Formats: sequence, structure tokens, C-alpha cells
Amino acid sequence: MPRGRGLSSPSAARLFVLSALLHHLRGLNICTSGSATSCEECLLIHPKCAWCSKEEFGSTKFITSRCDFVENLITNGCVGELETPKSSINIMENLPLSSKGSSLTLSDVTQIMPQKISLNLRPGDKTSFRVQVRQVEDYPVDLYYLMDLSLSMKDDLDNIRNLGTKLAEEMRKLTSNFRLGFGSFVDKNISPFSYTAPRYQNNPCIGYKLFPHCVPSFGFRHLLSLTDKVDSFNEEVQKQKVSRNRDAPEGGFDAILQAAVCKEKIGWRKEASHLLVFTTDDVPHVALDGKLGGLVQPHDGQCHLNEANEYSASNQLDYPSLALLGEKLDENNIHLIFAVTKAHYILYKNFTALIPGTTVEILHQDSNNIIQLIVKAYNSIRSKVELTVWDSPEDVSLTFTATCQDGFLYPGLRKCADLQIGDTVSFEVSVEARSCPAENTSHTFTIKPAGFRDTLEVEVAYNCTCGCTKRMERNSSKCSGNGTYTCGLCECNSGYLGSKCECEEGENGNMYQNMCREAEGKPVCSGRGECSCNQCVCYKSEFGRIYGLFCECNDFSCARYKGVLCSGHGECHCGECKCHAGYIGDNCNCSTETNRCVSNDSQMCSGRGNCVCGKCQCTEPGAFGETCEKCPTCPNVCSTKRDCIECMLHNSGGLADNQTCPKHCKDEIITRVDVLKTDDQHSVLCVYPVNNCVMKFTYSELPNGKSNLTVLKEPECGSAPNALTILLAVVGSILLIGIVLLVVWKLLVTIHDRREFARFQSERSRARYEMASNPLYRKPISTHSLDFTFNKLSKSYNGTID
Repeated sequence: MPRGRGLSSPSAARLFVLSALLHHLRGLNICTSGSATSCEECLLIHPKCAWCSKEEFGSTKFITSRCDFVENLITNGCVGELETPKSSINIMENLPLSSKGSSLTLSDVTQIMPQKISLNLRPGDKTSFRVQVRQVEDYPVDLYYLMDLSLSMKDDLDNIRNLGTKLAEEMRKLTSNFRLGFGSFVDKNISPFSYTAPRYQNNPCIGYKLFPHCVPSFGFRHLLSLTDKVDSFNEEVQKQKVSRNRDAPEGGFDAILQAAVCKEKIGWRKEASHLLVFTTDDVPHVALDGKLGGLVQPHDGQCHLNEANEYSASNQLDYPSLALLGEKLDENNIHLIFAVTKAHYILYKNFTALIPGTTVEILHQDSNNIIQLIVKAYNSIRSKVELTVWDSPEDVSLTFTATCQDGFLYPGLRKCADLQIGDTVSFEVSVEARSCPAENTSHTFTIKPAGFRDTLEVEVAYNCTCGCTKRMERNSSKCSGNGTYTCGLCECNSGYLGSKCECEEGENGNMYQNMCREAEGKPVCSGRGECSCNQCVCYKSEFGRIYGLFCECNDFSCARYKGVLCSGHGECHCGECKCHAGYIGDNCNCSTETNRCVSNDSQMCSGRGNCVCGKCQCTEPGAFGETCEKCPTCPNVCSTKRDCIECMLHNSGGLADNQTCPKHCKDEIITRVDVLKTDDQHSVLCVYPVNNCVMKFTYSELPNGKSNLTVLKEPECGSAPNALTILLAVVGSILLIGIVLLVVWKLLVTIHDRREFARFQSERSRARYEMASNPLYRKPISTHSLDFTFNKLSKSYNGTID
């Protein structure tokens, strides 16, 4: 298949994703990195990529990419034969916006501008156009009043008997062209939604004491087509009677859909604003609820009103879904107003988020606020503009930026609110093709404000084919008569090879291919070039040179250090760094010189570290600096700084003697103070003796690398001790210690005595004899009793012997 025929959608999508990834790599030429083999593939990589269709292009030694940025192609000698199409816009219909709606020819009223445009999109090349929308003054209004006639709405029905007259009076303050219609609903007349027993067929209210008489249940009934005769509305409302269903939810969604799609019977005008007022005091049945009654067929979205204007498919089709409702309402430019009781306001408010152009208001229990509710909802609808998109192609992405009345830009927003009648708002619409569909494919989508009849029709064509593709030459002499010449390249016929199709396949062809392989099983020309008969022609790379008999070498694939090839201290040869003199390592980042490691005291790394690759690596804890010369916590830091203090302040010490003070102490900042602060946590206190006195200074490191030394102006010299004071202090201490010991001894004795006395008192209280008796006294007479028995004169005696 010739290259000029385009790409399939999956291939185009993959190329476009690849280009998006490459676009995020800094410093990478996304055009050449995409490896495009045809003009069409090049266009998909990035919108700034161009293709050179010139026959003789590039070098004979290297393959120069024909897909590149325009400036690069011109530099390489491609002038006048560039393929670089751009996205374009053509406005086909652009009538001005109208200012008033009530005119003799309402079809001429225009609320959106422009009305029709065509786009020619190159993938990835974003283009934009501006859409203006205006809510014109005195625009005609068609209002269809859809009422729940279940038993709980009886008091509401009584309150709207004269609704038509009052509502017409209020609406004519807003528009001079107003029409009104009426319909009602209850629920599907099947079980379990309604009473279906024979005795309930004519009167489902039998046995209900509060209201024993009502009409049979019905799904939806269209009662009055849209008319400007409000008396007809009043008459029709007065004829109505309530009905009764079994469960709490109502069949209102069935009624809404029929009122939306039965345009001829309802009487919706194309040139009017359509309002559908839905009044109820309960929740609705939704899709799949019909399965409870055996209804498994989804709603078809069609009109099913019979000759009696009743919904004939109520007992055959399931309830409609929210998505179907939203589609049909928007398709017929209908603004839905939910007028519901406060208990169900939140539920219907959630519905408005799923159905564009819908509002919800709170209805009083007896509907006495219905006129104010409708006027408020109408004003709310007219105060906002929201764009919707129909039939948007999958290959096209749309982004919106709104410019509302305050003049500010709102990216990502397609809605403006708080508008007055006659205000104009605009939207910037950015369009981008994500990929190329099949050849000769075009799409059409529609942009329209929710609830408006006015639309903007957008035709989309895809600029995915290069102009040079149309000029292809089959069996061209430029391809040795063995291929098709397209956009500067030869596509060889079967059995031929080479950039000019000059070589034959078969045994010779296999030989040519094998001669371009470094070893058996390896890619042809290492995957970095093309085999032209028996010789590799290497690709040209933006990163450097590809070379070698089999294109196996390059000068850019060596190790790097901090992003620099071979650390800037070597040359890259076939994937290996060849280091300059004085450098070693895989990436040549290690210097062999040690001059930078010698500190001011001529020591290697100040004796606190090792010299590695020309830099000091400090091993002493706390040491830092280029030569580890800074170390606030090292043991000898005070003696080192002392030498600088003596040298710079007093011109004394070893450094002053050998004239090395300026060299060793060039980074020391010395400050002399009267009182030395020693509470700084980041400084080290140093002390050294001077002539029987003590000199103190603090040492700390500054952020700029210098050392801060704060020195007392004069040494601290203490006075001789007073012998008398020391003697008195010693004697006083001995006396004080003796007194303390005596007090402690006395305290312990007192505690012991008190404990003994308490124990004596306790033992005496436990004695059981009286104080006047002698416990040792014993009576002189003792009595003993002995029990015995003896027989004397045939008598028995018991007695006691004393």
C-alpha cells in the first residue's frame, strides 16, 4: 500500500500519544525522534513538524530525516518543497444578533452568532473561534402546564381554577406573545402502581372515607394545546377531577417525555421559548421501575398519544431514564421547571444537575404560589446562558472559555449567569483533532444554548494528507523503475530493495542484508541505519554522529556526569570515554591532581581528610571546607586560632616570626570587645594563659566561609586570696556542721523516747485486773470435789470428802 494513503485510526492514535510523550522531553527534537517514514506520519507527530519532499535531500553518507522543524529543513537545503499544513476556520454563515423577538417574521430572530462554520484540522494543531449569544427582548413564550392529578393534589386543583387569567397577566409583563397549554398525569394503570381489581376500575377511591369518588387512573392525558385564549385554559382546568394510585411515586416522567416529543399535538412553536411546568407533591418513577409491573421494554423516546390524546403505551413501555429525558428536552429546546413541595426539593434539585436547562422551585402544599413560582423560574432561565454540544466527534476535543458581563475570562466554563434581557455574552471555543480518522472522513457537530432553538453548526474536515501524496509516480524512473515515488521517497515494488529500489531480493538480497549485520541474529545496521544493497548508511542524529561499518558506534552514548558527556574532560568513542590527561574514571570526572587539597599550613586536607579525585573528603568529625580547614569541634582549633590572634593583634607568635600570618589568617575576622558573650550555641569558647592572666575568645564559622573571632580587649587577671577570710570560712563551716549534727541527734532521741512512751501506754491499757488488787495473792483454803459411790448398810451414798 503506498505511503500516501494515510493511517488507520489506531496507528494514528499511537503516533499521537508518542508525540505527546516526546514533547515533554526537554532538548529532544520530537520531529526526528518520532521516526516518521512517510509525510502523513510526520504530520501526526507534532503540529510544528514539517516534511521535505525534495528528491535530492541530505548527505550520501548519512540519512537526514525528512521530518523536522521547518527551520532545520531549510538549513539542510529543503526550500520550496515543504509540507506543513495548518488548521483553518471558514465562517460560512454569520448573521448579526437580533435585539427584539416580537416581529412579523419571528424566523429571522437570531440569538447566536455565527450560525455555521467549517474547520479543517491538522492533528495537534489547536484552533479557536468565538461564539456570541444574546437573550433578545420580548421573545415569544409557550408554556405547557403539566399537573399531577393524584388524590393528594386535590386542594392544588381547586386553587388553579383561574390560573390561566392571572398567569397570562403576569407573563404579558415579560412578553407580548404568550401561549398556554395544559396536561395531567397520575401513573400507569397496572399493578402494583394502581388499583386494578374490578371494583376499582371505575372508581379507585371506593372505600376511601375522606374522598370516596374519583376518576380512573391514567398515565398522561393531553388536555389543551398551546393557545393564547386563556379562558380555554380555565375551562379545561375546571373540568378536571383527581384520581388515585396505589404507591407513593407518580408517573410524571412518562408525561414529561410525551409533552416534549409530541410537538404537533402540544403545539410547540419553533420561534418561541418553550417552558414545561411540572407540578407534583411526590417523587417520580424512573427507568427500571416498570419491571415491577412486568414492563421490560425500555422507552423508545417516541410520541404515543392516541386520538383521545392519551398516552397509549403507558402499559407497554418502561418509564424513561433521566438521560433520555435530558436528550429529548434539549432536542426540542424545552426548559423544564420542577414545581415541587419542600419535602422533595433536594431530590429534584439533584435531577437538575443531570438534565441541562432545568430549574426547580418550591411549591406550597396548596399551590397558591404557582404564579410567582413560574415568573421566578422564567426570570431565572432568562438570566443565564449555558452552551451544550451535540454529536461531538471522538477524535475532536473541545475546551470553552466564557466571557460574561463582568468582562473576566473563565477558562473551562461554558455558562454565564446573572444576565439581564438583551445582554450579550461570548465564548471562546478551542478545537483540536486528537488523531486522523479514516480517509475522506468528515464530521458535523452542533453547539447550542440550552433551551434555545438557535444553533451553531460546525463541519469538521481533517487535514491529514500531504499535497505531495497526490503527485505520486508509479514505477518511477527516480526509483529505477521498480517502485512508487512519493514525497521524496521510493516505495519499492515486491522483490526490490535500496533507497532507489536498485537491488533485487532473493539470494542476492539476503546476501546484501547479511553483509549489513555485525553478527548473525543482530539487527541490520545495528538498527541505526539502512542497508543500501551491501553497505550501511547510518541515520543522522541530532545528538551526534553515528558511524562504523555497521553503524554500531556513536559519539554521544557514553557515561555522563551532571549531564555533561564524559564530564567535559574526555571524548566519547564508540560508547567509551577516552579521558584527557589528568583525569580518570568511567566518566572522566576524577582528577588526579592534588594541588587543590593542600591547605594553608601545607598539609594535605589540613590533616583531617583524604584527597580523592582532586577534592578533600574530610574524615575528622566536624571538619569541613575545601581543605577541611574549618572544624569548630576539633581539639586543636583553639591553638590554631590563637596563633592568628597573637599574630594579627600583637604581631607575636610563630606566624609573625616566619611572615606567614597574612596567608594563614586571611579568612579570620577578629573583633575586640570589653565583655565576651559566651551563651552562643554556635560558637566555641577558647581560653589560654597570658602572664598569670587568662585571655578568652569565641570562635564561629560564618556562612560566607570566613571565621569570626571575638576577643576580649584585655586579659582577665584574678586578685590574691584573703587568708583571714579563708580561715573564718573554714571555722564557720566546722561550727555549722557541728550544730547541724547536734540538732539531728536531738531529734532522733526525742523521736525514740516518744515511741517507747507510746508503747508503755498501750500495754498498760491492755491489763485486765484492777489497780487495787494484788495478782500474786492466793487464799489459804482450797476446796477439792471428788465424785464417788459406796454401799453401807445396803445404802448408796454420794458425797464429798473434805
